[in-house]
Amino acid sequence: MSTTVEKIKAIEDEMAKTQKNKNTEYHLGQLKAKLAKLRRELLAPAPGGGGGPGIGFDVARTGVATVGFVGFPSVGKSTLLSKLTGTHSEVAAYEFTTLTTVPGVIRYKGARIQMLDLPGIIEGAKDGRGRGKQVIAVARTCNLIFIVLDVNKPLQHKRIIEHELEGFGIRINKEPPNIIVKKKERGGINITNTVPLTHLTNDEIRAVMSEYRMNSADISFRCDATVEDLIDTLEHQN
Repeated sequence: MSTTVEKIKAIEDEMAKTQKNKNTEYHLGQLKAKLAKLRRELLAPAPGGGGGPGIGFDVARTGVATVGFVGFPSVGKSTLLSKLTGTHSEVAAYEFTTLTTVPGVIRYKGARIQMLDLPGIIEGAKDGRGRGKQVIAVARTCNLIFIVLDVNKPLQHKRIIEHELEGFGIRINKEPPNIIVKKKERGGINITNTVPLTHLTNDEIRAVMSEYRMNSADISFRCDATVEDLIDTLEHQN
């Protein structure tokens, strides 16, 4: 039986070799929805493993907000946490020094803000490489993600990290899509939009809704949405 990672790879390969046109819109929409569901499955704890991201990654939340430090190994996340909060987080001249989530707290205008030093992620984290899935599982629960970059490769690292986070529906510096989906008992899919949809067709919308087993719903688009925007909306409703 194929693993979740193998299923993700198979869908990515199929999408890469499928040229988008009128005849393939529905199929590609379904593939993108399946991919999002598989990546959510990848983050889910193993049966009997509890409800969190894993041993050493579950941290009791405190304060009014949580900030997660995300970056490649050995870029200074632990040093930054120590400087800001006074919390000791192991620092060394080799990669993957931090193997678990290390919390610290700062006070700002009387408010307690929790900061989490997360283990470094690497390219391919969204496909299960390294401790990527545990790191991203914690990052998804943070109120703010603070990306720490290597000063020698800032743009390259920023691009890779954003790509890895995007793979799990974490959109950096983007407003949530203004899409309203209301399930109903019957009547099929009814689509309305207040702005022209230049990135999304009705076939793609129906394909995604079908993959999420929603055969009757009213969908209102109040932004020029993409397939990913619709999938994000449905994922947040699940």
